[in-house]
Amino acid sequence: MATTTPTTPTVLHCRDPLNERRVDAHFAAEARQLRAAGGTVLLIDHDALLVGDAERGVARVPEGAGVVWYRGWMIPASRYAALDAALRRRGGELVVTPEAYRRAHELPGWYETFAGLTPVSGWLPAGPGAVPDPEGLEALAAGLPAGAAVVKDYVKSRKHEWDEACYVPDLAAPAALHRVVARFVELQGEFLTGGVVLRAFEQFVTPEGAAAEVRVWWRDGVPRLVTAHPDSPVAEVPQGIEAALEPVRAAVEALGCPFVTTDLALRADGVWRVVEVGDGQVSDLHKEADRAAFCRLLTTDQTPLRTPGPSGTTPA
Repeated sequence: MATTTPTTPTVLHCRDPLNERRVDAHFAAEARQLRAAGGTVLLIDHDALLVGDAERGVARVPEGAGVVWYRGWMIPASRYAALDAALRRRGGELVVTPEAYRRAHELPGWYETFAGLTPVSGWLPAGPGAVPDPEGLEALAAGLPAGAAVVKDYVKSRKHEWDEACYVPDLAAPAALHRVVARFVELQGEFLTGGVVLRAFEQFVTPEGAAAEVRVWWRDGVPRLVTAHPDSPVAEVPQGIEAALEPVRAAVEALGCPFVTTDLALRADGVWRVVEVGDGQVSDLHKEADRAAFCRLLTTDQTPLRTPGPSGTTPA
């Protein structure tokens, strides 16, 4: 699974929407760390990519850029493929191929590989604004264990609208299922990706004094960094998380993608579960995560797994 990226990488960052010469403020600290480590930062127009103008999106990327990483806001898989094609016309290419990006970024791409480590799931393809009919939803629900479920699309949920657009208390109540799915589709609007996913609900607990969810960053099948999930108000990572990673490591290796994140949560029975998989290029960092340690993920130096210390920083 090894890549041929240089030890001083070139990274495509999203430009600031108000200043085409600056990195988007959300990623500016990462870009500074990358430059300090000898890496090269190039700017792309994320808004242009989203509207289908990949050529304008890469207009500031010089010819012959070679092998590059992307690091920025999420891009639909089809737009990511267009980005790769536009770069290739300019003598560049993405480290993560469009195929690998889709495999890690969208649930149908990674679900089978992680079966047994993640809640039972099923999905129905659907476009933005298209609510699956009640019969289709009932058939989908029949493939899940009895009880509660959560609704999402191939990439995102609406967990902040938990009761109205995410949580289904009982899959055996078709009217309630359809109502939650319809509200989810409505709120996602044009950003609905791939279709509607149902995932069996599992009861998770929060380790004392630590984040409820942790994000593990994998480079070429190696767990290189563990951080709190970016939504966590707590930066501390639970002690002993490394011991839970061996079965996850096997799945990440089987997935065959160069840069992957896995989000883990502790089930009430004490088992760590994979609740989400993502492409590392578009996975967010916790605000207190060590940006320098993150930037080292983009080199070929396979440093050991590192977890934040007591202050939220990464130990030396």
